[in-house]
Amino acid sequence: MRKRTVFLGGACLLAAGAAILVLRAVAYRPDPRPEPPVVLAAETPIDLAAAAAHLGQAIRFQTVSHQDPQEDDPTQWDQQRAWLTLAYPHFHALARREIVGGGALLYTWRGADPTLAPVILMAHQDVVPVSAETLGRWRAPPFSGAVRDGAVWGRGSLDDKGSLVAIMEASEALAARGYRPKRTLIIVSGEHEETSGGSVPKVAALLAKRDVHALFVLDEGLMILNANPVTGKPAALIGVAEKGYATLKVTAFAPGGHSSTPPKETAVLTLAKAITAIAAKPFPLSLDGPTGELLRALSDQMTPTVRLAAANAWLFGPLIAQRFGATPEGAAELHTTIAPTMLQGSPKENVLPDRAVALVNYRLFPGDSSASVLEKAREATQGLKVRLAFQGPVSEASPVSSSRSGAYRVIAALAEDMEKTPSAPALMIGATDSKAMTPVATDIYRFTFIRQDVKDIAMFHGVGEHMTLDNLSRLTRFFTRLIATTTAG
Repeated sequence: MRKRTVFLGGACLLAAGAAILVLRAVAYRPDPRPEPPVVLAAETPIDLAAAAAHLGQAIRFQTVSHQDPQEDDPTQWDQQRAWLTLAYPHFHALARREIVGGGALLYTWRGADPTLAPVILMAHQDVVPVSAETLGRWRAPPFSGAVRDGAVWGRGSLDDKGSLVAIMEASEALAARGYRPKRTLIIVSGEHEETSGGSVPKVAALLAKRDVHALFVLDEGLMILNANPVTGKPAALIGVAEKGYATLKVTAFAPGGHSSTPPKETAVLTLAKAITAIAAKPFPLSLDGPTGELLRALSDQMTPTVRLAAANAWLFGPLIAQRFGATPEGAAELHTTIAPTMLQGSPKENVLPDRAVALVNYRLFPGDSSASVLEKAREATQGLKVRLAFQGPVSEASPVSSSRSGAYRVIAALAEDMEKTPSAPALMIGATDSKAMTPVATDIYRFTFIRQDVKDIAMFHGVGEHMTLDNLSRLTRFFTRLIATTTAG
């Protein structure tokens, strides 16, 4: 009798627990979002053929940011900036143009009401190099700007001259039709985003000195994926934060000498042990922050099983993280990544170096810091004769912007209205110039209104980079509506 009572009691507890899990899954829905604070503006007509021709012209300026600045050709930036003035005369007639620092562009299209916080749009001027060994794999020369096969071909078409041209096309079209903003529009275009340099921090300092605090900032970033990693369905992913960046230099020491008489422990062996130890202690996967918001926002698209697990992350969190992080791209959304990238040892094969060096690149997840990275690396290499120090500038993870602000709701509503697809906040794993704008804006978003398959992301910095005419049309139409909606008052 007692065993039966215990069994029935246990069964009731299990049933009650299961019922709670199911009820939580039923209640697990996207947070209710109020309607946008203003009516979304209609599209302004854009001449797509002219926009494509302009993008092709922009691509032909070889504004390549090299790791060694001595390899750059500054005249290409000068020519591109001069070309912008000629290509967009109506906008330049109305906006104040400033060149800040080494070549960042700052445009101010002053609104009728100076008491309103301005809107800041961003896109950078430079591109990454093209490896000579890949030239034969391009369908069109990488700096040709060829318009063919329904696309504009060349380096920078996606990253990020496509956005720069689209912002300019939208601004020009509005200016040519007599549009006058009530809220000021500011456009910032950094000159060396691809090497994490440039003068955008100087632009931010200048704006801060002018007491500017923007309604929001929008820079390049995430996009509309035809199959997002959560549900495998289309979704517009809007970056509300970006990861930090740090490179750790690991130096191992040992007596040098001739390779014919190696000691038991060489600098290279010590370095190998240190790198292996660091990589063997990854940062844990986390569903906190933007990724948790992403899951909830797309919960309506989930299968019942996945929704049950997501709604009860306190119990199934490790399983969700394991599934989401099954690919390198998915895992990067969930934790600080560790990537050994460069090694340096002896200058000759028969010489034992007295030191060996490795560089380990970290992309910092919100909540982690460069201090926690260094502490974890020190714990992993305890007992090894190595020195740890950061090389180059360290950039902490950005603050997480609100996914409930009026600005976010407008961006999301435009994406949903124009593409009939759900939107969701997400974490951007790359780096942008927008992080430098934190002194003048609380809400900073990273989103490029183009539609891509996941496989197409390889084109960014890769072979065959091109912007389809469909995507160029999307991007320009999006900016006309965004500018007209957010600067109307």
